[in-house]
Amino acid sequence: MRARRALLYTPGDDPSKIHKAAHLGADCVCLDMEDGVAANRKIEARASIREALLTIDFGKSERLVRINPVGSRLESLDLSETLPSRPDGVVIPKVDNAEQVRWVSEIITEYEHAQGWPDGGICLIAIVESARAIINLLSIASSDRRLQALIFGAEDFVGDVGATRTRAGWEVFYARSRIVTYATAYNLQAIDQVFLDFHDTQGLQEDANLGMQMGFSGKQIIHPNQVAPVQEAFTPSDEAIANAIHLIETYTRHQEAGQGAFGLDGKMIDAPIVKSAQRVLDRARAAGKL
Repeated sequence: MRARRALLYTPGDDPSKIHKAAHLGADCVCLDMEDGVAANRKIEARASIREALLTIDFGKSERLVRINPVGSRLESLDLSETLPSRPDGVVIPKVDNAEQVRWVSEIITEYEHAQGWPDGGICLIAIVESARAIINLLSIASSDRRLQALIFGAEDFVGDVGATRTRAGWEVFYARSRIVTYATAYNLQAIDQVFLDFHDTQGLQEDANLGMQMGFSGKQIIHPNQVAPVQEAFTPSDEAIANAIHLIETYTRHQEAGQGAFGLDGKMIDAPIVKSAQRVLDRARAAGKL
């Protein structure tokens, strides 16, 4: 699966911002038709996104579109107007149940078949941002073969449960952990919450590092200044990569010699530690460092 270290939201009704976003080197650029676009600008956003996807070179960035929520009466037009430009994926906001994911998938399947495109070429990413979604994660995570990632929408979740948003973030810790757990169980990526203060680079780095330590694959971002620090946080360092390679090579030699757990650099190494090292290499490979 491709790297999704930074997922940058860009208002779909602003062509100049879309042009800029296309050249920032973010792993994912998400052209927004939902929260980033005023209610009276949805038509303009659809047209602008369709034009951008057909004419702008996004380089290596994944080209995503975020539709309006299923049930909003906007989502059908969002899809019919933007699918002809063949985005790499569709982001579904405010997903509360598996049926919403499957509905979007069926629309995409019908369109792919009509166009003669490869079946399943357009992926799905679901935003989980309510209490109902958190308790329905089992069915959401296993809902559809197109689904590749779960995104945590912290601000909507906090509003839904009536919590108070804090810098420490304990009010969302349970939800963050649950999303990582279910994403991992179903071989999906988990993409972490937005850090709203785009002037606070240190705070962003701390939040990104915590997300990485929790097991997230990447993070949502809302400003060009956030691309580099976030992608760096979710990219293993050269030292971490070297340590992981050394550990796995040593483990392989011990296995070939018929030995199980062994000591290395003062630590006991067994299968779970090796699995963690392999994840480091998987992240490095996805980021193009291997």
